[in-house]
Amino acid sequence: MSQEQPMKPQESGDQEAARMEASRQEHKDDVSVSDKATQNLSARRNESPSDDAQVGRKNSQQASPLGADSIFERGNITIGEALEATALTAGSRPVDYSDAAAIQAAEVRATGRTNIVPGGVAAAAQSAATRNARVTRDDDKTKLSEILAEATSKLPADKPVTRRDAEGVIGAELRNDPNLTTRPGGVAASLAAAARINQINLNPPNKE
Repeated sequence: MSQEQPMKPQESGDQEAARMEASRQEHKDDVSVSDKATQNLSARRNESPSDDAQVGRKNSQQASPLGADSIFERGNITIGEALEATALTAGSRPVDYSDAAAIQAAEVRATGRTNIVPGGVAAAAQSAATRNARVTRDDDKTKLSEILAEATSKLPADKPVTRRDAEGVIGAELRNDPNLTTRPGGVAASLAAAARINQINLNPPNKE
């Protein structure tokens, strides 16, 4: 069974909407960091396919109506790869409940399931967040890089990131953060960067 993330007391609709909108504006400045990480992952994948990339190809083919080769040739970044990018941009940060919620939202969108995968990346993130909440020293806490490294191979299915995927993950991260903010280079920022890159690849600017 899936574990529900602890939720903060609800603010009024107007207050929450205002704070979420302010956070989204700040979030736009964070995306450039994740842009670079996701682009580097995509470039590295295309230059030298690894075993993990082959898994990603297989999973993408299962979860997307597009053929796997066309997805990778066009440079579309998958949810698993966006999670791996987070391991590069914010890997040294301890996992907290907002990270776990964002990772869970990303996993369910990648797999199409309504619950988390037993033993999967979301389950590991939830366990890490619960453990970290009880640990005093940051050095002893589980870091994002430990959870998200090779995330693509830990997903039973994967798909290219869409704007809707990114919005869902951003919302999950915001709702479970004490300050209703997203983290620079975090899970939400990486998904947003990937969605933007994929949108550009889908609709490239016209060349005069």
